[in-house]
Amino acid sequence: MESKVKRIGVLTSGGDAPGMNAAVRAVVRTAASLGIECIGIRRGYTGLISGDMEPMQPKDVIGLTAQGGTMLYTARCPEFMTEAGIKRAADNCRFRGIDGLVAIGGDGTFRGAAELSKHGVSVVGIPATIDNDIACTGYTIGFDTACNTAIECVDKLRDTMRSHERCSIIEVMGHNTGHLALFVGIAAGATAILVPEKKLDYDRDLINRIREARLRGRTSFTIIVAEGAASANEVAQIIHEKTGIETRVTILGHVQRGGSPLVRDRVIASRMGYSAVQILAAGGTNRIVCYNGLKYSDVSIEEAMKMKKGLDEDVYVILDALMYGA
Repeated sequence: MESKVKRIGVLTSGGDAPGMNAAVRAVVRTAASLGIECIGIRRGYTGLISGDMEPMQPKDVIGLTAQGGTMLYTARCPEFMTEAGIKRAADNCRFRGIDGLVAIGGDGTFRGAAELSKHGVSVVGIPATIDNDIACTGYTIGFDTACNTAIECVDKLRDTMRSHERCSIIEVMGHNTGHLALFVGIAAGATAILVPEKKLDYDRDLINRIREARLRGRTSFTIIVAEGAASANEVAQIIHEKTGIETRVTILGHVQRGGSPLVRDRVIASRMGYSAVQILAAGGTNRIVCYNGLKYSDVSIEEAMKMKKGLDEDVYVILDALMYGA
């Protein structure tokens, strides 16, 4: 089947996530295999507006799967939030002969792509964010690597907390969602996990858990806090005041975004990059590539943006059992 597009652009936007480079590589090489020219757009929508782009060949992406971050760079673009900025970006696509665009990022990236679609640019989004908060897909690129980076830090901190009989308050990323905190907390065997989706009751969710664990002989404690759930320093202060336990706060911050992507992120990013080009080649537009279980599919961006992704309520039932005596 002849491709519906002759030249596609690829960009990464929003926060970087391990595996973005693997997705870029897959886009470039899949396009080449179909006889489609690929243009790399630097610094997200900023580069699309300013014309900061150049052709990419398969040789340009050799070894890219092992690299963290994004070789195309990423940037916030206030101008793209205006009608004039969107029109300029769309005009640039037409001027450069770009008749299809692969946008790799999170919800802000997809909202921008949807606007471009209204101006006649064929677009497909690839979900890449360590928050795993895109509702239409069960998994977003970067999540597994970020979880493993965080748990490695938590394990090391726990050794020190155990030695000094302290309580460790560890803040992980997650302004509006607690997927990262929940996975890290379960893997770490945390005493408590605080997420934005659950209203915090300090006595019920923290103090009582710590006291019960102390009665069972526990002398050190690990609390995982999503950054949007509570102030880590406030949590530490309250625990110290109510229990007398010495506390320490560690904020992992942007270290969670870096590092070489793990196998799962490399493979899923590669599959999603391949799928995005195939969708454009078949004449599709305004779509997001999704992964649920072992199945890859796609949905419209508008439909995806209406979806809400909450935490699995069954997990909390499991947590109550796993945290018994934590």
